[in-house]
Amino acid sequence: MNKLTISSLAAAALGIGLAITLTQTAGQAQQGKGKGPEPLPVIPPALANYPAVTEARLKNPADGEWLMIRRTYDGWGYSPLNQINAGNVSKLKLAWTSATGELRPHEAAPLVNGNAMFVPTPNGQLIAFEAKTGNILWRYRKPRTAGSVVLHDNPRGVALYGDKVFFASVESELVAIDAKSGRAVWTTNVGDNKSGYYTSMAPLIANGKVMVGVSGGEVGVRGYVVAVDVETGKEAWRTYTIPAPGEPGSETWPKGGDQWKTGGAPVWVTGNYDMETNTAYFGTGNGGPWMGDKRPGDNLYAASTIALDVATGKLKGHFQYNPNESWDWDEVSPPILVDYQRNGRTVKGLIDVARDGYVWFLDRGTGGAIKYVEGKPFVFQNVFKSLDPVTGRPDVDPAHKPGSGKRAEFCPGAHGGKNWPPIAYSPKTRMIYIPSNDNVCGAIQGAEEVVYTPGKGYSGTVGGGPPVPPHATDHFGAVQAWNVDTGKKVWEHTFATSPNWGSMLATGGDLVISGGTNDRKVRAFDSKSGKVLWEFPTSSGVEAPVSTFLLDGKQYLAVVSGWGGDAAGMNNTIRNFVPAAPQVPEGGSVWVFTLE
Repeated sequence: MNKLTISSLAAAALGIGLAITLTQTAGQAQQGKGKGPEPLPVIPPALANYPAVTEARLKNPADGEWLMIRRTYDGWGYSPLNQINAGNVSKLKLAWTSATGELRPHEAAPLVNGNAMFVPTPNGQLIAFEAKTGNILWRYRKPRTAGSVVLHDNPRGVALYGDKVFFASVESELVAIDAKSGRAVWTTNVGDNKSGYYTSMAPLIANGKVMVGVSGGEVGVRGYVVAVDVETGKEAWRTYTIPAPGEPGSETWPKGGDQWKTGGAPVWVTGNYDMETNTAYFGTGNGGPWMGDKRPGDNLYAASTIALDVATGKLKGHFQYNPNESWDWDEVSPPILVDYQRNGRTVKGLIDVARDGYVWFLDRGTGGAIKYVEGKPFVFQNVFKSLDPVTGRPDVDPAHKPGSGKRAEFCPGAHGGKNWPPIAYSPKTRMIYIPSNDNVCGAIQGAEEVVYTPGKGYSGTVGGGPPVPPHATDHFGAVQAWNVDTGKKVWEHTFATSPNWGSMLATGGDLVISGGTNDRKVRAFDSKSGKVLWEFPTSSGVEAPVSTFLLDGKQYLAVVSGWGGDAAGMNNTIRNFVPAAPQVPEGGSVWVFTLE
């Protein structure tokens, strides 16, 4: 049952990795060498009464449910549960833990339906746990295709619908898996992996469709979002994030060439969804090649939020944060949907905390168009001299814009003031909670000519050169709280020697919970004041969103630990200036806590 002995718990508290073997139950799906999962002879008893995930449940989940990566379509990352609260969170106990058996970054929120918990990992694996005990019910593994291009093996989650789990593999395949048996029901190819297209996001399911976007901005893809039928996997629509000649926005790309075909604008973080208007909001990434002077123009719809009609895929609106994007500031995080007050009126809003170091307050209530309301820096930023008060278009300091034949230093660096880890919003406090990174700057030496070759690097940059000294050294990572109605920061908790790559959770118990630091800890903060109320060291760093759920009347917290990738890269940058900053061991594991 993976229960910990007192000695094991003590070892965990000392930061010693727990060597917990993942054993298979008698009914577990197994995979033969080079084959798909074998049929289960018996459904595990814990899954015999697996409840179907309906559209109604996704639209209005019960307080104790966590059925999608941010729990609700608006992207709040908020649970109204308050059994675990600011007054008793210090009494949390470890219920169970289990290793995943994989290294590299673990970035997926655990989803829980009934007594089943689903956790995807690198190397094409999806594990179904018994949520109360940690027993493994089945394990699915998607075998690698010969010659596949694997650039970032870090799935960010799965989706649930009906009796299936939907998993986007790194080889650009969408797999529907039977939730009771772990067997693949159907597989749909959504991209040409050999040309560098891959998937790393959790699918978004809405209105009978499964939507996924493609990664690969570093290898010259033409980004898109594709929707398939939730029952059959048949493609319903595909919307490209770079317009073809003659389409709206094509005038923002060089005329007479084919750069739009390899211009990037990937979509690699799950979108949020407006149920009232049937609109999905996705963020898009960098242009390709990276240097904007190689592709003159604004280059729509790179570094933008796009609004898509879920029924047809039609582009309803957009907002571009960084025209002619040149910093690798992928603005892929989708804005959360929250209404806020400005100048005596209620704005039907979108709020995006972007990689470029700004908090963007937008208006989605204009018939599909997205309008600018306000933008404010939340970390030190030396690229934008100002924002146009009407359009929000930045006035860029050319000294800090990378280009051909020059070295340009800029703050924040390419990893951004906030990377992909999502913010959270609490309707109780009217605050958003941000995992920020400050004082980590970057540089690009210049550009070089690059010829597009399918599946090969297409950044066209000449390195970064020596590391850029930090603007200040009093802290690097932080958790920030901003009031959405005033547009002002309320509190900040800083980390002197660590970045913060912790996805945020807010709860009705007046808590904000996240990890993300190089001390391997998951923490609970008082949502009103920022005071640290509880912390626990896991075996690695925690990047994945924390989930909370109710089972048999008891509230649990589920934490996936597993550090690496870009978080480790930023940590190494900090170590150039703060050698005492610890390195973080890799290795995935699941940690589940409760009050008893």
